[in-house]
Amino acid sequence: MANSICTNKKIKFKQMKKVFVVIFLVVLSINNLKAQKKDIVQYKQNWDKQQVFWGYFLGLNMKDYKISYNGKLNPDAFIVSTPSMGFEVGLIGDLRLHNNISLRLEPGLSSNSKELAFTHIPGGETDSIRNVNSTYFRVPLLLKFNTNRLDNMRPYVIGGVSYDYNFSSNQDNPDDNSDGEFRTKKNNFSYELGIGVDLYLPYFIFSPSIRGVFAINDELVRDNNPNSQWTGQVDYFGTRGVFIKFAFH
Repeated sequence: MANSICTNKKIKFKQMKKVFVVIFLVVLSINNLKAQKKDIVQYKQNWDKQQVFWGYFLGLNMKDYKISYNGKLNPDAFIVSTPSMGFEVGLIGDLRLHNNISLRLEPGLSSNSKELAFTHIPGGETDSIRNVNSTYFRVPLLLKFNTNRLDNMRPYVIGGVSYDYNFSSNQDNPDDNSDGEFRTKKNNFSYELGIGVDLYLPYFIFSPSIRGVFAINDELVRDNNPNSQWTGQVDYFGTRGVFIKFAFH
């Protein structure tokens, strides 16, 4: 069962990556066709001279959990996390620090769901399965490093840290897994790294990117019983995921 779930999870991650690669290749092909023309029209020539600009983004995510174990209660303890595809939406504020460096704030909502299968717990799904729905308000503070502009495109790398508030945490709920409630922390921190490209179009800038996001802190709220079969064997429990973002400026 665990192998089957892990295989399905890998397939979903691969599907997200294929979507981004296909879109990226299509965009590059269009750009290359235009570049073959004798006279290349450069759009938005004064855009990069702005000190500050704004935008918004839409996107997809596949967020999972990285889980490590302490081996104290049950050496065979293992939790399989199966994520579903979620969505991203938010705003962008960009401050130019240098011709090739900018400071970026990207506040927004990020939501998806995961199924946790506690393979070491016998019995039915009431005890061995937990469904975790998470909606985060994320506030990433990022540094964006651009190359020089190449006609109507400008590749970049981006990275930084984020404060993530989990609206669905159940942290303050006195009930725990013995009552069917899986709890995570409200206040979390993560870091993210990514690559993307700014595409200069006649009326706006289109900027697709792919990001990896990794939790810094342990997000799990332990059960009241320190020997809980659900949380007693967990040493670390944190979000990790892949985001595909489509930004418009």
